[in-house]
Amino acid sequence: MPSPQDAPVASGVHSVNTQGSIEPMRWRGDHLELLDQRALPEQILTLRIDSATQTAQAIVDMAVRGAPAIGITAAYGVVLAAQRLESAGDWRKPLERAISELAGSRPTAVNLFWALARMQETIDAHREASQAPLAALLATAKDIHRRDLEDNHCMGALGAGVIARGGPCAVMTHCNTGALATGGHGTALGVIRSAWKRRLISEVRVNETRPWLQGARLSAWELQQEGIPAVLAVDSAASLILAEGKVKWLIVGADRIAANGDVANKIGTLSLAVQARHFGVKTMVVAPASTFDQSLASGADIPIETRSARELTHQGERRITPLDIVVYNPVFDITPASLVDVLICEKGVIETPDREKIAALLR
Repeated sequence: MPSPQDAPVASGVHSVNTQGSIEPMRWRGDHLELLDQRALPEQILTLRIDSATQTAQAIVDMAVRGAPAIGITAAYGVVLAAQRLESAGDWRKPLERAISELAGSRPTAVNLFWALARMQETIDAHREASQAPLAALLATAKDIHRRDLEDNHCMGALGAGVIARGGPCAVMTHCNTGALATGGHGTALGVIRSAWKRRLISEVRVNETRPWLQGARLSAWELQQEGIPAVLAVDSAASLILAEGKVKWLIVGADRIAANGDVANKIGTLSLAVQARHFGVKTMVVAPASTFDQSLASGADIPIETRSARELTHQGERRITPLDIVVYNPVFDITPASLVDVLICEKGVIETPDREKIAALLR
């Protein structure tokens, strides 16, 4: 556990930038600012992050969440670790300890490990330097951040193009995959943003996404910020909504995609994909190339993170379950590739994804 001085510090009110877009993280010259997503939508607060330990704790506590955003934040965490080093002595071991600490913060989101691998590459390239390569590490972190935003806009355009084939329609989304979960714009919600600008979406059906309510608290808030019509519903209403026939696409993100196209995403995605297939609704998965893990043959190899039982047993400080009830609280489930109609990353569009198509695209 972090010491009190290593706890993230609330530093004020977070505002959108001059273009009106949402920025979940900002580099402030010598520290990182995070939009504290636990406080949304009631408050828009900033956390000041000054160390790798604070960065890891913010990820564990879900002050920042969403696979791409976690990766970007961790990259800046390595920069913060480099800033804290003494000028003399071996700088490599402390940085590698920081990378190990950050890697342990969320085991399923592969973007975290991808970003940390890039930071490790920068360290390795300067291994003979007498001091930590702070400028090079910061440049790498900023490049990860910038490229994610660019990739999101690319995926948004590709996804909107797919939706355009069938004409304007309602869509459903799960969890939060917008600007808050990325470097900006979003993955699945980025597609929705881009399609809305092209008048291809009539409304968005938002699942509340228990138990952290990322749909109710975050996606609904983001959609309201841009005036996109949204209707929030309890997760278990999804079948009823899909049966009405107005929703034509289920659009979701991913935290890890195996070599065969199986998708790890927020718990509930699998049941939604099954329901969508039954009702003739197509499923679109949107994620950057960094989300693909070619080292894992299938979804059976993807580690499934579980979280505290308290997330289910309590509402705030009030217990709502019997004492000593056994609780299973998985964060993710695995949707087989056979239930995915379209898979989109910044490199292109894969329809009915499989191992061969994914390998060809990622080359």
